[in-house]
Amino acid sequence: MSGRGRLALCAFAATVMASCSLLPLVSRATWIVQAAFLLALQAGVGALARRVPLARPLTVLVQAAVTLVLLTLVFAREQALLGLLPGPEAFEHLSQLLQQGADDVSRYTIPAPATDGIRLMVVGGTLTIGLAVDALAVTFRSAAPAGLPLLALYSVAAGLSDGGASWLWFLLAAAGYLLLLLAEGRDRLAQWGRMFGGAARSDRPQSPFESDSGPLAPVRTGRRIGALALGIALVIPAALPAMGTGLLGGAGGGSGEGGSGGTISAVNPLVSLQNSLNQPEDREVLRYRTNAQDTQDLYLRIVALDQFDGASWKSSERKIKDVPDVLPQPEGLSPAVGTAEIRTSVSAAGWYNQNWLPMPYPATKVDIDGHWRFEPVGRTLVGDRGQTTEGVQYQVSSLQVRPTADQLAAAQPPSPALLQEYTKVPQTLPRIVNTTARKVTKGATTDYQRAVMLQDWFAVKGGFTYDTQVESGSGTEAIARFLKDKQGFCVHFSFTMAAMARTLRIPARVAVGFTPGEPRSDGTMSVGLRDAHAWPELYFEGVGWTRFEPTPSRGSAPDYTRPTTPSGSPSNPVRPSDGPSTRPSAAPTPSSSCPAQLRKQNECGEVAPAAPLGGDDDGTPLGTVAAVALGALALLALPLLPWLWRVRVRSRRLARAAHPDADPVTGTLTVWREVIDTAWDHGIAPDDSLTPRKAAARMVRLGRLDAVAAESVHRVASAVEQVLYAPSPQPPTALTEAAQEIRTGLRASLTTWPRLRAALAPRSAVRVAWAASAKWERTSSRAATRLRGLVRRPTRGSA
Repeated sequence: MSGRGRLALCAFAATVMASCSLLPLVSRATWIVQAAFLLALQAGVGALARRVPLARPLTVLVQAAVTLVLLTLVFAREQALLGLLPGPEAFEHLSQLLQQGADDVSRYTIPAPATDGIRLMVVGGTLTIGLAVDALAVTFRSAAPAGLPLLALYSVAAGLSDGGASWLWFLLAAAGYLLLLLAEGRDRLAQWGRMFGGAARSDRPQSPFESDSGPLAPVRTGRRIGALALGIALVIPAALPAMGTGLLGGAGGGSGEGGSGGTISAVNPLVSLQNSLNQPEDREVLRYRTNAQDTQDLYLRIVALDQFDGASWKSSERKIKDVPDVLPQPEGLSPAVGTAEIRTSVSAAGWYNQNWLPMPYPATKVDIDGHWRFEPVGRTLVGDRGQTTEGVQYQVSSLQVRPTADQLAAAQPPSPALLQEYTKVPQTLPRIVNTTARKVTKGATTDYQRAVMLQDWFAVKGGFTYDTQVESGSGTEAIARFLKDKQGFCVHFSFTMAAMARTLRIPARVAVGFTPGEPRSDGTMSVGLRDAHAWPELYFEGVGWTRFEPTPSRGSAPDYTRPTTPSGSPSNPVRPSDGPSTRPSAAPTPSSSCPAQLRKQNECGEVAPAAPLGGDDDGTPLGTVAAVALGALALLALPLLPWLWRVRVRSRRLARAAHPDADPVTGTLTVWREVIDTAWDHGIAPDDSLTPRKAAARMVRLGRLDAVAAESVHRVASAVEQVLYAPSPQPPTALTEAAQEIRTGLRASLTTWPRLRAALAPRSAVRVAWAASAKWERTSSRAATRLRGLVRRPTRGSA
């Protein structure tokens, strides 16, 4: 096998070995066989293209085109032209699969089920990395940079597994990279001819990296270095506890089992809510028909956000399971509390596409087709295997829970586990949140009284204004700013009330969904984008999770919170009647002076929120902006570093040679070094075996220099011979001008692209790596010498 063929084989093996680190992420490992087969086809196309031979960029382009065809054949055959060629429909289908894969990755913890989207991501990612490795190591004959895409592949696997990537996968990926480096090293050594290494041993077979006379000395050294590096990489992190969560640390997170088990990740649904509220028109999202006599409390709940980490509210990572025929009894609901079962038929719009299913809370039975899973703690349904709400129709049986003020006021303390989980607040929560909560609820004797006082303070008494133009945010700083400015919309009101309730030791979370919508003439209810809403849910033992409405001019306050202030004695509560005439005029309900249709069209001063809903507090800090800007400038300047280094070196050399006090020998040799490097940048590699005169003639011939540049080359070469061999060297004259004329002549002999390559990617820049390698060798040699001196044993005769 030729050296390039051996290198291609090693590149293929290295990619497959590194891609094995993705195996723990997916529940079924069959994708690795498919990826390896496609990767072999990709590598074979590259080998054929190099054998033709094609230009190196064209070889990479052909491999990329074949890779796209292979992915189309596997994942979008029905949408492809002639079942093979990718067209607009195939690209659209692949894009949808990638989007579904991204949704699946955010939904499941490892190992995730092998959905089509996830398979496309892992197989396509492996082929992309394989193309990069083959192009760098084989096509462009530079194996060392090929370690970067291999590292990226392993890093993605380690990051998604929450730092729990096994040491075995690291060992495989590192071994593949070392194999690639050894293959390139042997190929480079082979170009120098056969090396004598002693008599061959006949009692063992030879490896592919051994010649007939035994392993080459550099190969033996490479093996030792590789083994030592792997040992250090594996042993040192184990010995340092602080590194336990790095690439080789910890156990994998998640316990999903794909088929019947699985988990749903902590995904923040506020992004979807934000997109809905920012639409320019109020498009219909859902239409439903219900047998409920009163729909004002029929909120369509999507998901609950029960974790507050200081930056945002988000949903916890929960176990999911198949949807049962009858959903379990709502948590904490006592039979003594009055309930009424209702039936609701829902139709989602064909364009409405999200993962969670909007339902009245608490649902007791759901009839729906498709792939849906049930999350028991939040009582939500989430799509599985790419399932979304797009165009679905379903029926939901749910309970209308009707607690009395007496029952809420007499609620017993919740269990310690529930209390601990749902009253957590971050340490960064400003003190004003707790102090304000205690001030607002001063004099209350029950959690129910405190909850109603908080709601009424936000909705009626606190002087808050509903304003959608306020900068959004759900973190601690946004809550403190909201309490100070008293302007915001549903996100601010619900998140702040939930945080304040938690400081009062009342279990709280935030629900996201839709308000009941508007009635239609056909007896159905229409829910639009601008009905998207967020509200707090507080837990009371015996009643369960209970809705509150602190946002003024949005939704409706529940009947059990209608009194603006509960009586001082919990034994004598006042429950208002169900008639609308008993509502206090200051209740947080839409103004009766504005028709419902005008409210729907935001003609009553209510504008759909234009600010993002789930962002982080005050926007991006100035320091972060500056750091990102500097990072972007650094990335833009990175490709220009070889050019900048070359310009600096050239100016320093010529300035040193032209200095009046410069030594003639040093100045002449410096100019000659600059001429050699200039020719190297323009494609004429240096040959140290030639004399200056023969090197000049070779430079003139290969560079096709004109008369002026040729004369300058010979003049510099003559000056070098004169300072090296003349008994009394004479100071040379005008050598810096000659160097400039040589550079001009070399540039004139090239076309545009080689000229740009010589300027932006000068070949002589490799001297930086050589200098660093030499410095490292000297440093390591000195360190080894000192170490041997420290461990050297004293002789027996010493005292």
